[in-house]
Order: sequence, then C-alpha cells, then structure tokens
Amino acid sequence: MQTEHDWITTPVTADMLRGFLDVEQTAHGLLPHRLPAPARRQIPDDQLAIAEAQPSGVRLAFRTRATSIELDALPTKRVYRGFPAPPDGTYDLLVDGRLTAQATVPGGRVHAITDMLTQSAELHEGPSGTARFTDLPAGDKDIEIWLPHTEITELIALRSDAPIDPAPAGGRRVWLHHGSSISHGSNAAHPSATWPALAAAHGGVELVNLGFGGGALLDPFTARAMRDAPADVISVKIGINVVNTDAMRLRAFAPAVHGFLDTIREGHPRTPLLVVSPILCPVQEDTPGPLVPDFGGGMLRFKATGDPAERAAGRLTLTVIRDTLARIVEQRAAGDPNVHYLDGRDLYGETDYAELPLPDGIHPDPAGHHRIGENFARLVFGDHGPFHR
Repeated sequence: MQTEHDWITTPVTADMLRGFLDVEQTAHGLLPHRLPAPARRQIPDDQLAIAEAQPSGVRLAFRTRATSIELDALPTKRVYRGFPAPPDGTYDLLVDGRLTAQATVPGGRVHAITDMLTQSAELHEGPSGTARFTDLPAGDKDIEIWLPHTEITELIALRSDAPIDPAPAGGRRVWLHHGSSISHGSNAAHPSATWPALAAAHGGVELVNLGFGGGALLDPFTARAMRDAPADVISVKIGINVVNTDAMRLRAFAPAVHGFLDTIREGHPRTPLLVVSPILCPVQEDTPGPLVPDFGGGMLRFKATGDPAERAAGRLTLTVIRDTLARIVEQRAAGDPNVHYLDGRDLYGETDYAELPLPDGIHPDPAGHHRIGENFARLVFGDHGPFHR
C-alpha cells in the first residue's frame, strides 16, 4: 500500500500544457488561457472573459510509467440561479490516445449567475480538490489529461508513483480553430468529446480550440491572437453568435469578415484556411435575433425575437450569413487558393436534426457532437479535404 512518501510531486509548468495561448500564475497555481494577455485586456464583457479562461481543448501532456496519478486543482464552476447545479466537470485521462480514466474535482469556487439576460453574477469562494486516477497500465506511456471544458481550472500540482516528464513538442500538425459555444463544447459529455476534440483525434492533429461560448463575434483581438499563434491549418466557424446577439447588420458583417480574415492572413499568408458557416438551427434560419432564454416546459430553451420582415433592411439570419460567407470566400479564392468554404449544414443538417434534435434549440447533444466531429473529420481531414496532408 502506498504512503505519502511514495508519491513524487511535480509542479505544473507551461511546458506540460497543450491547447493554450497563455498562462497566468495565480495565488493558487497555473491558470491556462485561450487568449493572450493583450487580447484579454480588450475583452468587453464577463461572458467572454469567463469563456476564454474555461480550458476547452487544454490538456496536460507528459510521459510516465506511473500507474497512479493525482492532480490538485482549483475549479471555478458556473451555476444559474433557479436551476439545478450541473454535475462537476470531468477530467479525461488518455493513455496513448485512448480514453482510459475519468475523474472530477469536488468543491471549488462557484460563479453564480443571477440574471441570464444581464449576466450579473456572484462569486463564492471554495477549496481546491484532487482528481485521482489509479490502476493505469504499467510501463512507459504518453498521458494526456484533458481539463473540464466548462470549468475555469487553476492547476496546482501533480503527484504520481513514478517520475513525470513533459511530452516532447512537435510531431503533429497544429489545428487552430475558432467558433462559438458549439465549438466550445456546450452539451458535450466530457472534454475529449467536444466535436473539435473528436475531429482532431480523427485527423491526427494537435488542437488549439478558440471556441468561446457566446464570443464568436469577429472581434479584432481574437483575429490578432490567431494571427500570432503557430498553426499548420486554421478554421473559423462564423455566424451564429452574430445573429443571436443581433450584433450587426449585413452592411457591417461582410467587411468585418474580410477584416477578420485579412488579419489572420497577416501571420499565415498561405496556411490552409477554412471558413465554416453555421450548422442547421431552425430557431434562427430565417428569424433575426436577439436570442433570449425561454423557460417554458420546465427546461431551458432559446427563441429568436427578431422580425423576419426586417431581413430586407439588413437584419441577419443564418440563411443570410451562409450566402454572404460563401460569396466572400468565392471572392477571396480568386487570389488565395488556400482559402476554402464549408457549409455548416454538411456537418449537421436536416437529416441530422431529424435524428438528433437540438435539446435547447441551438446546441447539439453528446451524440450531435460526435456526428459533427465525424463529419468534419471526413470532409476536412479526409481524402480531398482542405486539411488533408
């Protein structure tokens, strides 16, 4: 039986992390960020500030022969007043790329949202905890621990019954992806089962996931972060947040897309760049935003409140967004053969919706994430896809 003296404690350092753009040393430990500090200073609201600090796609990567591993962490969990608290976030441990064990960290801070419309909230302090993984396979192995995709996670220390060495960097192409809450992983069962994580596994690439719940709004600081981040292939999934926040009209949208892509191209002039339009979402196909929560029937759903007649005046819908993106990419492709377009309905369309409807009206369920990830891998990383090696 192990005693406390059998454990080797390893500080968590940035060279153990994958899928992040920046780290912050807090009073408790190391906090991964998915936007760099200059971008974070320009974030205009708490929703994006929280989303970028939630480590979707961020994972620890190391080599070890340990069969028992513990990770001390301080999570910050989000709850909505009036709704049951969600289950604790899951930590996925992969051995040589296979999901082998899962754990949770109880306790932690609680970010309690008191009003969904204004996003006003209260922060309640709580203790750190430990994710424990035991009975792992013997022998040398590559370990990844994927962090909960919807819990801000401050990493404190690793303990193990054998030495840990950071995994060597390089060897696989880096896929840099930006999108909305669906890319972030809303309703995914666990962190390595968001659709980008599943697609990355199929495609054999290293994922850097800049999917931000409610935050895919063509922000220039996000484009600059992507411009400056290393990447071998890049995708941007644009549209749903622009519509459901009613953030702009068609006159502003098209130039904003061009500007976003121009900025990325400043740092990646010839990198394969894929523009992806929204998946099917009947709530917003032909009805403008803004989107508001609908609490009818005892469960949270969403509804669009705009007037379809105002499309003629430039109000945006998903149909308008798709037409505009397809036209923009066609224009740009005349001088940029490495820019490509994918209609999001090829990832999740009418047939998928009939089989796997959106539980809250806008986000896929866990099976929907698998469907989108598989379709993306086939269409984009597969033979004749724009990211095929």
